[in-house]
Amino acid sequence: MKKISFLAVLMLFSNIIIGQSEKAYLSKVLNNLNQIKSATYDRYMAASAPYDTLVSRTYNIHMTEYINPSDTFVGASYAQFLLEDSSKMIYFYDGKVKCSMDWDTKIMSSTGFQNNQSPFRIVYPPFFTQVKSLINYTLETSDSIKLTSTDLGDSVLVNLTIYNKLPEVVGNRIRYAPPMDLTLEIISIYDIWINKSDDLPYRLRKKFPDRMSWETCKNITINKLNTSVFIASDYIPADFVERSNVNMQPGKFDLLGKVAPDWILKDADNKTIAFKELKSKVIIIQFTGVGCGPCHASIPFLKQLVKEYQNKDFEFISIESWETNPNILKRYSENNGITYKVLLATKEMKKKYPVEALPSFLILDKDRVIRKVVEGYGKGTTDKEIRDAINELL
Repeated sequence: MKKISFLAVLMLFSNIIIGQSEKAYLSKVLNNLNQIKSATYDRYMAASAPYDTLVSRTYNIHMTEYINPSDTFVGASYAQFLLEDSSKMIYFYDGKVKCSMDWDTKIMSSTGFQNNQSPFRIVYPPFFTQVKSLINYTLETSDSIKLTSTDLGDSVLVNLTIYNKLPEVVGNRIRYAPPMDLTLEIISIYDIWINKSDDLPYRLRKKFPDRMSWETCKNITINKLNTSVFIASDYIPADFVERSNVNMQPGKFDLLGKVAPDWILKDADNKTIAFKELKSKVIIIQFTGVGCGPCHASIPFLKQLVKEYQNKDFEFISIESWETNPNILKRYSENNGITYKVLLATKEMKKKYPVEALPSFLILDKDRVIRKVVEGYGKGTTDKEIRDAINELL
Protein backbone atom coordinates (compact mmCIF):
# COMPACT_ATOMS: atom_id res chain seq x y z
CA MET A 1 0.00 0.00 0.00
CA LYS A 2 1.42 3.34 -1.02
CA LYS A 3 2.09 5.89 1.68
CA ILE A 4 0.16 9.15 1.53
CA SER A 5 1.93 12.22 2.82
CA PHE A 6 0.43 14.22 5.67
CA LEU A 7 0.20 17.27 3.35
CA ALA A 8 -1.76 15.27 0.77
CA VAL A 9 -4.15 14.03 3.44
CA LEU A 10 -4.58 17.59 4.74
CA MET A 11 -5.29 18.91 1.26
CA LEU A 12 -7.73 16.09 0.59
CA PHE A 13 -9.53 16.74 3.87
CA SER A 14 -9.68 20.47 3.10
CA ASN A 15 -11.12 19.81 -0.35
CA ILE A 16 -13.76 17.52 1.12
CA ILE A 17 -14.87 20.20 3.58
CA ILE A 18 -14.94 22.97 1.02
CA GLY A 19 -15.72 20.94 -2.09
CA GLN A 20 -18.70 19.02 -0.74
CA SER A 21 -20.14 21.55 1.69
CA GLU A 22 -20.31 24.81 -0.25
CA LYS A 23 -23.88 25.50 0.81
CA ALA A 24 -23.07 24.76 4.45
CA TYR A 25 -20.09 27.09 4.23
CA LEU A 26 -22.15 29.82 2.57
CA SER A 27 -24.76 29.44 5.31
CA LYS A 28 -22.01 30.14 7.83
CA VAL A 29 -20.91 33.20 5.84
CA LEU A 30 -24.51 34.37 5.60
CA ASN A 31 -24.90 34.08 9.36
CA ASN A 32 -21.81 36.26 9.80
CA LEU A 33 -23.21 38.81 7.35
CA ASN A 34 -26.43 38.90 9.33
CA GLN A 35 -24.43 39.93 12.41
CA ILE A 36 -23.23 43.10 10.67
CA LYS A 37 -25.01 46.22 11.90
CA SER A 38 -22.59 48.73 10.41
CA ALA A 39 -19.42 48.77 8.32
CA THR A 40 -16.90 51.16 6.86
CA TYR A 41 -14.60 50.29 3.99
CA ASP A 42 -12.86 51.56 0.87
CA ARG A 43 -14.69 50.21 -2.17
CA TYR A 44 -12.87 49.84 -5.48
CA MET A 45 -15.23 49.18 -8.41
CA ALA A 46 -14.68 48.71 -12.12
CA ALA A 47 -16.77 47.66 -15.10
CA SER A 48 -16.23 46.83 -18.73
CA ALA A 49 -18.07 48.29 -21.67
CA PRO A 50 -20.65 46.00 -23.29
CA TYR A 51 -19.06 43.19 -25.30
CA ASP A 52 -15.67 43.86 -23.80
CA THR A 53 -13.60 42.32 -21.02
CA LEU A 54 -11.29 45.25 -20.30
CA VAL A 55 -11.97 47.85 -17.62
CA SER A 56 -13.93 50.78 -19.00
CA ARG A 57 -14.97 52.69 -15.88
CA THR A 58 -13.58 52.80 -12.35
CA TYR A 59 -15.25 54.18 -9.26
CA ASN A 60 -13.30 54.28 -5.99
CA ILE A 61 -15.03 55.53 -2.85
CA HIS A 62 -15.11 55.37 0.93
CA MET A 63 -18.31 53.75 2.25
CA THR A 64 -20.32 53.73 5.44
CA GLU A 65 -23.04 51.08 5.51
CA TYR A 66 -25.81 50.87 8.09
CA ILE A 67 -28.23 47.94 8.24
CA ASN A 68 -31.77 49.33 8.19
CA PRO A 69 -34.40 46.59 8.74
CA SER A 70 -37.25 49.10 8.37
CA ASP A 71 -36.28 49.65 4.73
CA THR A 72 -37.79 46.71 2.85
CA PHE A 73 -36.39 47.81 -0.52
CA VAL A 74 -32.66 47.80 0.23
CA GLY A 75 -32.33 46.81 3.87
CA ALA A 76 -29.56 49.32 4.45
CA SER A 77 -28.81 53.02 4.52
CA TYR A 78 -25.42 54.13 3.28
CA ALA A 79 -23.22 57.01 2.28
CA GLN A 80 -20.38 57.34 -0.19
CA PHE A 81 -17.47 59.72 0.30
CA LEU A 82 -14.49 60.76 -1.78
CA LEU A 83 -11.74 58.21 -1.24
CA GLU A 84 -9.14 60.95 -0.91
CA ASP A 85 -11.30 63.07 1.44
CA SER A 86 -13.81 61.13 3.55
CA SER A 87 -15.36 64.38 4.80
CA LYS A 88 -16.87 65.03 1.36
CA MET A 89 -20.02 62.99 0.83
CA ILE A 90 -20.93 62.35 -2.82
CA TYR A 91 -23.99 60.11 -2.48
CA PHE A 92 -26.36 58.77 0.14
CA TYR A 93 -29.47 56.62 0.48
CA ASP A 94 -31.37 56.83 3.76
CA GLY A 95 -34.38 54.66 3.03
CA LYS A 96 -36.54 57.58 1.88
CA VAL A 97 -34.46 59.37 -0.72
CA LYS A 98 -31.28 58.90 -2.73
CA CYS A 99 -29.09 61.91 -3.41
CA SER A 100 -25.89 62.59 -5.34
CA MET A 101 -23.63 65.57 -4.73
CA ASP A 102 -21.37 67.28 -7.26
CA TRP A 103 -18.61 69.21 -5.51
CA ASP A 104 -17.62 71.01 -8.72
CA THR A 105 -21.05 72.51 -9.41
CA LYS A 106 -22.26 72.55 -5.77
CA ILE A 107 -25.45 70.82 -6.87
CA MET A 108 -27.15 67.96 -5.05
CA SER A 109 -29.67 65.91 -7.03
CA SER A 110 -32.23 64.02 -4.94
CA THR A 111 -34.81 61.45 -5.95
CA GLY A 112 -37.76 60.32 -3.87
CA PHE A 113 -39.79 57.21 -4.56
CA GLN A 114 -43.38 58.41 -4.14
CA ASN A 115 -44.00 58.36 -7.90
CA ASN A 116 -41.72 55.43 -8.75
CA GLN A 117 -43.64 52.92 -10.85
CA SER A 118 -41.09 50.12 -10.48
CA PRO A 119 -41.74 47.24 -8.06
CA PHE A 120 -38.40 48.08 -6.45
CA ARG A 121 -36.24 51.12 -5.88
CA ILE A 122 -33.45 51.54 -8.39
CA VAL A 123 -30.65 51.68 -5.82
CA TYR A 124 -27.26 50.04 -6.19
CA PRO A 125 -26.75 48.30 -2.83
CA PRO A 126 -23.71 48.61 -0.55
CA PHE A 127 -21.25 45.73 -0.68
CA PHE A 128 -22.24 43.57 2.29
CA THR A 129 -25.97 43.99 1.59
CA GLN A 130 -25.35 43.02 -2.03
CA VAL A 131 -23.39 39.87 -1.24
CA LYS A 132 -25.89 38.89 1.46
CA SER A 133 -28.70 39.03 -1.12
CA LEU A 134 -26.61 37.07 -3.61
CA ILE A 135 -25.86 34.31 -1.08
CA ASN A 136 -29.52 34.17 -0.06
CA TYR A 137 -30.40 33.68 -3.70
CA THR A 138 -27.78 30.94 -4.06
CA LEU A 139 -29.08 28.99 -1.08
CA GLU A 140 -32.76 29.30 -1.97
CA THR A 141 -33.00 29.42 -5.77
CA SER A 142 -34.52 26.74 -7.96
CA ASP A 143 -32.57 28.10 -10.95
CA SER A 144 -30.08 25.81 -12.65
CA ILE A 145 -26.78 26.59 -10.92
CA LYS A 146 -23.35 25.11 -10.30
CA LEU A 147 -21.55 25.93 -7.05
CA THR A 148 -17.85 25.24 -6.51
CA SER A 149 -15.09 26.58 -4.28
CA THR A 150 -11.31 26.80 -4.17
CA ASP A 151 -9.08 27.08 -1.11
CA LEU A 152 -6.64 29.95 -1.71
CA GLY A 153 -4.82 29.68 1.60
CA ASP A 154 -5.93 32.81 3.43
CA SER A 155 -9.25 33.01 1.57
CA VAL A 156 -11.88 30.89 -0.17
CA LEU A 157 -13.02 31.58 -3.72
CA VAL A 158 -16.66 30.59 -4.24
CA ASN A 159 -17.80 30.30 -7.85
CA LEU A 160 -21.48 30.47 -8.76
CA THR A 161 -22.51 29.70 -12.34
CA ILE A 162 -26.13 30.25 -13.35
CA TYR A 163 -27.51 28.81 -16.56
CA ASN A 164 -30.17 30.42 -18.80
CA LYS A 165 -30.65 33.48 -16.57
CA LEU A 166 -28.86 36.72 -15.66
CA PRO A 167 -29.68 37.42 -12.00
CA GLU A 168 -28.37 40.62 -10.45
CA VAL A 169 -28.97 42.35 -7.13
CA VAL A 170 -31.13 45.48 -7.19
CA GLY A 171 -31.74 46.87 -3.72
CA ASN A 172 -31.94 43.73 -1.60
CA ARG A 173 -33.56 41.45 -4.14
CA ILE A 174 -32.76 39.59 -7.32
CA ARG A 175 -33.83 41.00 -10.65
CA TYR A 176 -33.32 39.04 -13.87
CA ALA A 177 -31.58 41.27 -16.38
CA PRO A 178 -32.57 40.99 -20.04
CA PRO A 179 -29.70 39.86 -22.30
CA MET A 180 -28.36 42.54 -24.66
CA ASP A 181 -27.80 39.96 -27.40
CA LEU A 182 -30.10 36.94 -27.74
CA THR A 183 -27.53 35.17 -29.93
CA LEU A 184 -25.17 34.74 -26.97
CA GLU A 185 -25.32 31.77 -24.62
CA ILE A 186 -27.06 32.87 -21.42
CA ILE A 187 -24.63 32.04 -18.61
CA SER A 188 -23.82 34.30 -15.68
CA ILE A 189 -20.90 33.83 -13.30
CA TYR A 190 -20.29 35.27 -9.85
CA ASP A 191 -16.97 34.86 -8.02
CA ILE A 192 -16.93 35.71 -4.30
CA TRP A 193 -13.69 35.93 -2.33
CA ILE A 194 -14.17 35.22 1.39
CA ASN A 195 -11.55 35.97 4.03
CA LYS A 196 -10.85 32.91 6.22
CA SER A 197 -9.99 35.02 9.26
CA ASP A 198 -13.58 36.18 9.74
CA ASP A 199 -15.51 34.26 7.04
CA LEU A 200 -16.69 37.51 5.47
CA PRO A 201 -16.57 38.42 1.75
CA TYR A 202 -14.28 41.18 0.55
CA ARG A 203 -14.24 40.83 -3.23
CA LEU A 204 -16.83 40.15 -5.96
CA ARG A 205 -16.65 39.63 -9.71
CA LYS A 206 -19.67 39.40 -12.01
CA LYS A 207 -19.42 38.09 -15.55
CA PHE A 208 -22.37 38.22 -17.92
CA PRO A 209 -22.13 37.20 -21.60
CA ASP A 210 -21.88 40.83 -22.65
CA ARG A 211 -20.20 42.62 -19.70
CA MET A 212 -18.12 42.27 -16.56
CA SER A 213 -17.71 44.12 -13.27
CA TRP A 214 -15.32 43.90 -10.33
CA GLU A 215 -15.46 45.05 -6.70
CA THR A 216 -12.87 44.90 -3.92
CA CYS A 217 -13.22 46.20 -0.35
CA LYS A 218 -10.23 47.21 1.76
CA ASN A 219 -9.70 48.67 5.24
CA ILE A 220 -12.91 47.02 6.43
CA THR A 221 -14.21 47.84 9.92
CA ILE A 222 -17.26 46.01 11.25
CA ASN A 223 -19.78 47.18 13.89
CA LYS A 224 -17.75 50.16 15.11
CA LEU A 225 -20.22 52.87 14.06
CA ASN A 226 -23.09 54.21 16.10
CA THR A 227 -25.96 53.17 13.83
CA SER A 228 -28.29 55.83 15.21
CA VAL A 229 -26.19 58.92 14.48
CA PHE A 230 -25.89 59.08 10.67
CA ILE A 231 -27.61 62.28 9.54
CA ALA A 232 -26.94 63.06 5.89
CA SER A 233 -27.54 66.79 6.30
CA ASP A 234 -24.51 67.00 8.60
CA TYR A 235 -22.33 66.38 5.51
CA ILE A 236 -24.04 68.85 3.15
CA PRO A 237 -22.43 72.33 3.04
CA ALA A 238 -24.73 75.34 3.17
CA ASP A 239 -23.68 76.55 -0.30
CA PHE A 240 -25.02 73.45 -2.09
CA VAL A 241 -28.15 73.93 -4.22
CA GLU A 242 -30.70 71.11 -4.24
CA ARG A 243 -32.26 69.91 -7.47
CA SER A 244 -35.08 67.48 -6.71
CA ASN A 245 -36.28 64.90 -9.21
CA VAL A 246 -39.25 63.88 -7.06
CA ASN A 247 -41.82 65.86 -8.99
CA MET A 248 -40.17 65.87 -12.40
CA GLN A 249 -42.40 64.75 -15.24
CA PRO A 250 -41.13 62.20 -17.80
CA GLY A 251 -39.97 63.79 -21.03
CA LYS A 252 -39.44 67.27 -19.59
CA PHE A 253 -36.46 69.06 -21.11
CA ASP A 254 -35.60 72.69 -20.39
CA LEU A 255 -34.07 73.42 -23.81
CA LEU A 256 -37.02 72.22 -25.87
CA GLY A 257 -38.03 74.97 -28.29
CA LYS A 258 -34.80 76.90 -27.70
CA VAL A 259 -31.64 77.35 -29.78
CA ALA A 260 -29.13 74.63 -28.95
CA PRO A 261 -26.10 75.97 -27.01
CA ASP A 262 -22.77 76.10 -28.79
CA TRP A 263 -19.97 73.59 -28.08
CA ILE A 264 -16.52 72.48 -29.18
CA LEU A 265 -15.68 68.80 -28.51
CA LYS A 266 -13.11 66.18 -29.42
CA ASP A 267 -13.48 62.65 -30.76
CA ALA A 268 -11.51 59.55 -29.77
CA ASP A 269 -8.71 60.52 -32.17
CA ASN A 270 -8.38 63.96 -30.51
CA LYS A 271 -9.91 65.66 -33.55
CA THR A 272 -11.84 68.83 -32.63
CA ILE A 273 -15.34 69.41 -33.98
CA ALA A 274 -17.30 72.61 -33.35
CA PHE A 275 -21.10 72.81 -33.35
CA LYS A 276 -20.98 75.83 -35.68
CA GLU A 277 -19.23 73.66 -38.32
CA LEU A 278 -22.38 71.56 -38.78
CA LYS A 279 -24.27 72.95 -41.78
CA SER A 280 -27.01 70.39 -42.41
CA LYS A 281 -30.69 71.35 -42.43
CA VAL A 282 -31.56 68.73 -39.80
CA ILE A 283 -29.21 67.62 -37.03
CA ILE A 284 -29.69 64.95 -34.40
CA ILE A 285 -27.53 65.05 -31.28
CA GLN A 286 -27.64 61.85 -29.25
CA PHE A 287 -26.46 61.75 -25.65
CA THR A 288 -25.22 58.25 -24.93
CA GLY A 289 -23.05 56.33 -22.47
CA VAL A 290 -20.63 53.43 -22.75
CA GLY A 291 -22.19 50.78 -20.56
CA CYS A 292 -25.78 52.00 -21.07
CA GLY A 293 -27.88 49.04 -22.26
CA PRO A 294 -30.57 50.97 -24.19
CA CYS A 295 -27.84 53.13 -25.76
CA HIS A 296 -26.10 49.99 -27.00
CA ALA A 297 -29.36 48.58 -28.30
CA SER A 298 -29.85 51.70 -30.44
CA ILE A 299 -26.54 51.30 -32.34
CA PRO A 300 -27.84 49.09 -35.22
CA PHE A 301 -30.70 51.54 -35.85
CA LEU A 302 -28.37 54.56 -35.78
CA LYS A 303 -25.97 52.97 -38.26
CA GLN A 304 -28.90 52.26 -40.55
CA LEU A 305 -30.28 55.78 -40.05
CA VAL A 306 -27.00 57.42 -41.08
CA LYS A 307 -26.88 55.18 -44.16
CA GLU A 308 -30.49 55.94 -45.12
CA TYR A 309 -30.04 59.72 -44.93
CA GLN A 310 -26.46 59.99 -46.21
CA ASN A 311 -27.62 61.82 -49.34
CA LYS A 312 -30.04 64.06 -47.47
CA ASP A 313 -29.46 67.41 -45.76
CA PHE A 314 -28.99 65.60 -42.45
CA GLU A 315 -26.26 64.96 -39.89
CA PHE A 316 -26.01 62.78 -36.81
CA ILE A 317 -23.68 63.36 -33.85
CA SER A 318 -23.36 61.12 -30.79
CA ILE A 319 -22.07 62.59 -27.51
CA GLU A 320 -20.47 60.17 -25.03
CA SER A 321 -21.58 61.37 -21.57
CA TRP A 322 -20.13 58.73 -19.24
CA GLU A 323 -16.73 57.73 -20.54
CA THR A 324 -13.82 60.20 -20.52
CA ASN A 325 -11.05 57.91 -21.78
CA PRO A 326 -10.69 58.31 -25.57
CA ASN A 327 -8.99 54.91 -25.91
CA ILE A 328 -11.97 53.11 -24.37
CA LEU A 329 -14.37 55.09 -26.56
CA LYS A 330 -12.33 54.21 -29.64
CA ARG A 331 -12.30 50.47 -28.76
CA TYR A 332 -16.04 50.57 -28.06
CA SER A 333 -16.71 52.22 -31.43
CA GLU A 334 -14.54 49.68 -33.25
CA ASN A 335 -16.07 46.70 -31.44
CA ASN A 336 -19.56 47.82 -32.42
CA GLY A 337 -18.76 48.96 -35.96
CA ILE A 338 -19.95 52.51 -35.31
CA THR A 339 -19.91 54.54 -38.52
CA TYR A 340 -21.04 57.93 -37.23
CA LYS A 341 -19.25 60.68 -35.27
CA VAL A 342 -18.91 60.10 -31.52
CA LEU A 343 -17.57 62.96 -29.40
CA LEU A 344 -16.56 63.14 -25.75
CA ALA A 345 -18.72 65.40 -23.58
CA THR A 346 -17.09 67.98 -21.30
CA LYS A 347 -18.36 69.20 -17.93
CA GLU A 348 -19.10 72.55 -19.56
CA MET A 349 -21.31 70.92 -22.19
CA LYS A 350 -23.17 68.84 -19.59
CA LYS A 351 -24.06 72.06 -17.79
CA LYS A 352 -25.43 73.54 -21.03
CA TYR A 353 -27.41 70.38 -21.83
CA PRO A 354 -29.08 69.13 -18.61
CA VAL A 355 -30.02 65.72 -20.02
CA GLU A 356 -31.54 63.39 -17.42
CA ALA A 357 -31.98 60.15 -19.41
CA LEU A 358 -29.69 58.13 -21.64
CA PRO A 359 -30.01 57.80 -24.50
CA SER A 360 -31.61 61.13 -25.34
CA PHE A 361 -32.05 62.36 -28.92
CA LEU A 362 -32.25 66.09 -29.64
CA ILE A 363 -33.68 66.87 -33.09
CA LEU A 364 -32.67 70.31 -34.39
CA ASP A 365 -34.07 72.30 -37.33
CA LYS A 366 -32.20 74.55 -39.78
CA ASP A 367 -32.12 77.38 -37.23
CA ARG A 368 -30.61 75.02 -34.61
CA VAL A 369 -33.78 75.13 -32.54
CA ILE A 370 -34.43 71.91 -30.57
CA ARG A 371 -37.78 70.86 -32.02
CA LYS A 372 -38.10 67.44 -30.42
CA VAL A 373 -36.55 65.41 -27.62
CA VAL A 374 -36.79 61.62 -27.55
CA GLU A 375 -35.75 59.97 -24.29
CA GLY A 376 -34.81 56.30 -24.06
CA TYR A 377 -34.82 53.73 -26.84
CA GLY A 378 -37.36 51.11 -27.87
CA LYS A 379 -36.68 49.15 -31.03
CA GLY A 380 -39.25 49.98 -33.67
CA THR A 381 -41.19 52.65 -31.78
CA THR A 382 -38.22 54.99 -31.28
CA ASP A 383 -37.01 54.27 -34.82
CA LYS A 384 -40.31 55.45 -36.28
CA GLU A 385 -40.55 58.47 -33.98
CA ILE A 386 -37.11 59.70 -35.02
CA ARG A 387 -37.63 59.04 -38.73
CA ASP A 388 -40.98 60.86 -38.69
CA ALA A 389 -39.39 63.88 -36.99
CA ILE A 390 -36.54 64.01 -39.52
CA ASN A 391 -38.88 63.72 -42.52
CA GLU A 392 -41.12 66.47 -41.17
CA LEU A 393 -38.20 68.91 -40.87
CA LEU A 394 -36.62 67.97 -44.19
